[in-house]
Amino acid sequence: MHLREFCADDSAMPTLICAPFALHRATIADFAPGHSLVRALRGAGLSRICVTDWLSAGPEMRYLSIDNYLADLDVAVDELGGKVDLIGLCQGGWLALLFAARFPQKVRKLVLAGAPVDIRAGESPLSRMAAQTPLAVFEQLVELGGGRILGDRVLGLWGPRAFDSQSVRELLQLPQRLRGPALRLEAEFREWHAATVDLPGTYYLEVVEWLYKQNRLAEGRLVALGRRIDLARVRVPLFLLAARDDDVVAPEQVLATEARVGTAATEIETAIAPCRHLGLFMGARTLRTVWPNIARWMIATPAVPRRSPRSAAPN
Repeated sequence: MHLREFCADDSAMPTLICAPFALHRATIADFAPGHSLVRALRGAGLSRICVTDWLSAGPEMRYLSIDNYLADLDVAVDELGGKVDLIGLCQGGWLALLFAARFPQKVRKLVLAGAPVDIRAGESPLSRMAAQTPLAVFEQLVELGGGRILGDRVLGLWGPRAFDSQSVRELLQLPQRLRGPALRLEAEFREWHAATVDLPGTYYLEVVEWLYKQNRLAEGRLVALGRRIDLARVRVPLFLLAARDDDVVAPEQVLATEARVGTAATEIETAIAPCRHLGLFMGARTLRTVWPNIARWMIATPAVPRRSPRSAAPN
C-alpha cells in the first residue's frame, strides 16, 4: 500500500481515507476536479488528509489475508502519529470499522460511507450474488487466477462491466447540457473503471465467506489479529452515509451499524444521499452538499463520552 498525503499540516489531526480494496484503484477518492472527495474535504477545512492506495497483488502476494491488510492499516496510522479520524469508503468501510474495533484507542472519529457491514440487514445485487453462489465457484476463480482474483476477469461480478453515457452522467452527477467537459470526464471514468487491480485469493475468499456469507463482522464472530472483534468496543463518534439508490451496498447494510456499535446514540449521525453507489464518492452534487457537512462534523470538538455507552452486544 502507498500512503498518499494531501495538503499536509503536521499540527492537525490526520484524516485517513481508507479506500476500498476491491477491484479499482484509490483514485475513487480523488477522481477529477469537482469529483474529488479529497478536494471536497480540503475545501471544507480539513488540512491533513491521507489516502490508502492499495496495490495490485502480484503472484507472491496470493496468500495475504484480511489480517495482513489490517496490519498495514495499523502501520499507516502509526506513521501518522498513532491516532486518526478515519473515513472508510465501500469495502474500505468494513476494514475501517474492523480497525476501530481492534484498535479503539487509535481512532478519534469514524465515518463509514457505502460500507457493507451488516449484510443480513438488507439485500443488494452484490450480497444476493454472494449468498446464492456456492463458495466452490469463488474458489475456482481463485484457482484460475493462480491463487489470485484477476480483476479484469471478474469485473462483471461486482457490477456492470461497462457503463453507457447516461449511466456515467448520473453517477458523476453531470448537468445534461454539459458537452465537451462531460465527454472528457466520461472517458476518464471508463478508463478508471476498466483499470482493475488483482486481489490475493486468500483475502478475497475470506471477504466472501466471512463477511458476505457468514456476516461474522456484524455478529461478533470475526477474529482479527488474534482477537475476536466485538463492535461494542467502538465507542467513538460515528457518521454513517448511505446512498438511496445504491446498486452495490443496500442502505440498510450501512445504517444497521448503529445498532451494533457501542457509541452513544447522541454521537451517531446518519445521512442518505440521493444517488447511486459511486455517486457517494464521485458525484459532484454529493461532494458539494453532503461531504462538507461531514467534514464540519469531523472538525467539531467531540462530545464528552458517556460513562456507560449503550450496549451493542452481538447476536
